[in-house]
Amino acid sequence: MSALSHPLVALAAAASAVAAFGCAQAAAGAWMVHRFDALTRRAALSASALTEAVLPAVTVLKPLHGDEPMLEHALTQFIEQDYPHLQIVFGVQDPADPAIAVVQRLRQRYPGQDLSLVVDPTPHGPNRKIGNLINMLPHAAHDLLVISDSDIHVAPDYLRHVVTTLLRPGTGLVTTLYRGVPATMSLMQRLAAGQINHNFMPGVLLSRLLGRQDCLGSTMALRRSTLEAIGGLAVLSAHVADDSVLGRLVRREGLNIEIAPSMTATTTADTGIGDLFAHELRWGRTVRMVEPVGYGLSAVQFPLFWAAMAPLLSSGAIWGWWVFAVVWLLRGVAAARIDRTIGASRVMPFLLLPLRDWLSAVVMAASFTGRRVAWRGQTLHVTGWKARPAGHSEQLFPEPGFSGPVFHEPALAALPSTAVSGHYAARPPLAQHTLVRQTLAQGD
Repeated sequence: MSALSHPLVALAAAASAVAAFGCAQAAAGAWMVHRFDALTRRAALSASALTEAVLPAVTVLKPLHGDEPMLEHALTQFIEQDYPHLQIVFGVQDPADPAIAVVQRLRQRYPGQDLSLVVDPTPHGPNRKIGNLINMLPHAAHDLLVISDSDIHVAPDYLRHVVTTLLRPGTGLVTTLYRGVPATMSLMQRLAAGQINHNFMPGVLLSRLLGRQDCLGSTMALRRSTLEAIGGLAVLSAHVADDSVLGRLVRREGLNIEIAPSMTATTTADTGIGDLFAHELRWGRTVRMVEPVGYGLSAVQFPLFWAAMAPLLSSGAIWGWWVFAVVWLLRGVAAARIDRTIGASRVMPFLLLPLRDWLSAVVMAASFTGRRVAWRGQTLHVTGWKARPAGHSEQLFPEPGFSGPVFHEPALAALPSTAVSGHYAARPPLAQHTLVRQTLAQGD
């Protein structure tokens, strides 16, 4: 027993040091969130003074998939934007998608707004959201494009901040920070929101302080000319982390990625522990494949996991319990500061903080055990920056730059036309896309 006690105590001390570093990072993150909130408050005053003459027309692209919790509320906030020249294009790939009924209700409620609905099942790659956007893009009327996920909630002056940020010289892409909002305040949804609010959001701000410029799927605003310069949406069709890829391509053009001074929110709608775990595992495995070093270092963001190692590895020594208690307190203070800043004081109770950090540690460990992710009703195999349907080495999807023959699939050619604004527009012919050959299914 004595032979094992020394190395275990050393490990307990090392874990305590990691926990202390994690607490310092949590405190710095809370300060960054507070500073960002102050910036958004100052920016709100200047944005309200802008006249219609200086605000160019914008098209918002909203890819939809199912009637998600709080979907109608989130979409309504975009329709009610305090912005003079706005078109919103909604898109679905399944003619039976229940999101269609939501959009139709909104069009009836806001008859004077420029709202379009695109229903087009044409596939363009394993990333179905990007495939949806490719089908929607021909119906965008304006040169400034704002792509935003369906579960994003925004303030009335959101677009004013996004557009004015995009108009800055040298800016090629604008994104927004977001917090988590539980749909029903269930335990799983609170845990999901806690991960976003206490780990992800401050992590983005700290990374930016260190020189990183990340693009987030909550908002991806850019000029049409910028999108064309990087090769169009098609270059994103084989990637699960489409936002990260888009950001890297824009940076290669010598342009900056800016964060607009507007806090957005995303709905957390996980219905059970399995749903939450699968969601975060997809996120974790995707980030691991595209940023392995940064993802591994993010383990310090779980200080209560490391602090729990102190009493466990020191055989319940008093000092180990003191480490755990102090770290819990410090972690709680930082989390409470963030929650007060973003108005989420009821989302993540103090007693849930250890559970949240332990769950994050389990997700991270599991993310290193495989490459498969479940996303939008399909299972994908992630390799590096790209993804493919699990069980296939290649798939029948458009692939930019492929010089092989065009393959015409009769079943795809027979798909219905695209519904736009209550009318029907011809679906772009499949022959416009170069298709990768279909290969035999292989095991992963």
